Amino acid sequence: MSRVLILNPADDVAIALDDIAAGDTPEGLAAPARADIATGHKIARHAVEAGGLVRRYGQVIGRAIAPIEVGDHVHVHNLAMAEDGREAEVGADVHAPTPLSGATFNGIVRADGRVGTRNYIGVLTSVNCAATVARRIADAFPDASLPKGVDGVVAFTHQGGCGGSSLSSDTTLLQRTLAGYARHPNFHSILIVGLGCEANQIPAWLANEGLEAGPHLRALTIQEAGGTARAIEAGIEVVRELVAEAAKVERQPVSASHLTVGLQCGGSDGWSGVTANPALGAAVDLLVAHGGSAMLSETPEIWGAEHLLLRRAASQEVADRLNARLEWWRTYADKHGMELNNNPSPGNLKGGLTTILEKSLGAVAKSGSTPLNDVIGYAEPLTAKGLSFMDSPGYDPCSATGQIASGANLIVFTTGRGSVFGAKPAPSIKVASNAKLASWMDEDMDIDASPVLTGVAMEAVGRAIFERMLAVASGEPSKSEALGIGDNEFVPWQVGAYL
Repeated sequence: MSRVLILNPADDVAIALDDIAAGDTPEGLAAPARADIATGHKIARHAVEAGGLVRRYGQVIGRAIAPIEVGDHVHVHNLAMAEDGREAEVGADVHAPTPLSGATFNGIVRADGRVGTRNYIGVLTSVNCAATVARRIADAFPDASLPKGVDGVVAFTHQGGCGGSSLSSDTTLLQRTLAGYARHPNFHSILIVGLGCEANQIPAWLANEGLEAGPHLRALTIQEAGGTARAIEAGIEVVRELVAEAAKVERQPVSASHLTVGLQCGGSDGWSGVTANPALGAAVDLLVAHGGSAMLSETPEIWGAEHLLLRRAASQEVADRLNARLEWWRTYADKHGMELNNNPSPGNLKGGLTTILEKSLGAVAKSGSTPLNDVIGYAEPLTAKGLSFMDSPGYDPCSATGQIASGANLIVFTTGRGSVFGAKPAPSIKVASNAKLASWMDEDMDIDASPVLTGVAMEAVGRAIFERMLAVASGEPSKSEALGIGDNEFVPWQVGAYL
């Protein structure tokens, strides 16, 4: 007999635990299915009139656009966006976690006290014109040739740095993002490569961001070096010196309070909000209780579930900043002729998700239950401990780039359809929402969260994720690192226009 999962007694839908054939009456449902329903998709528990609200997780996920009968498949043909059920009493659910101690990892303590989880040399580019030179410099140092303790030499190239004013919003945002990488504790040192005539001038960028060239921050321009080949040769010599110094670094035990984790999800399915995301939320609660920090992001993918975050806002000021970012995105989408409800991707829809409300309710579960202590702009330095929100697009590489620039030294990425994401210099841990994915893409998945569906406590899976965080932070390779993934996911946000 096929089975269903009922998440909340008030829910109008259940979730198919198995493929359900039309005419089959699943265990726990009062009537037979009126259509074939794939696992992870929704089947109606209650009749809902056209125009009526439909609930999942005890929350509104949409409005019926056609009459729904018990046993109906509930999806895009009969469910659409709704604006109801999102009222929030700011701070109503703020509950400080009970402090915990004792969790540690073997970290890399920099001279200024910052703690990294990796020991990279970064080759940053001020402009796209320097991309080839930067990559040729990094390619001269394959991982197998590096001394023990040096995790890699990585080039971070992008499409910006010119084509507009040096004072444009995109240049300012790029400078802030690059500066976040230049300061990042997962880098031993940085070489910046520019062309020489770009809008994003290296001296101005460093001055704007309060950075100074020194032993761990070097710079060269291709024009001053005498062209491509000479710039590559000069860069290789600089990096050779930096690698020798980086090899002297040793790990040492540090408190878990030095972990800052970027929370990501991509390729979500109908199980993401049931298994992987709330399990990651349980791990976040443990991390915060141990004094660590976490960043939720992807603003278009909390739209519709923002009321849950507002109820956890530590102050009215934090709530106001979150609302301001949501309003900015609403205006931004209108300006470009888009709807925020268009966010669910074809993969999301195939996996059983229908509206942005449903997707966002699942996505917010990654943040656990701790207070929301701050809201920051894209790539702005993270200063608050505990849970913060960083504004970003929902595009995973772009969002993760901002989180790393803000200080994330580890990424945890949940997925239901599958992901091959990595994000140097921060190791990326991937959590599968279902057993089929965990088995089929086992070389990419670090954690299988599906045991939640077979009776394993959510807290137990959350602890497994937390312990995996500590192990990877200590230097154990994540699955994406073992595959060498992460060189191409540097995607700074470009908001404005090119001239």
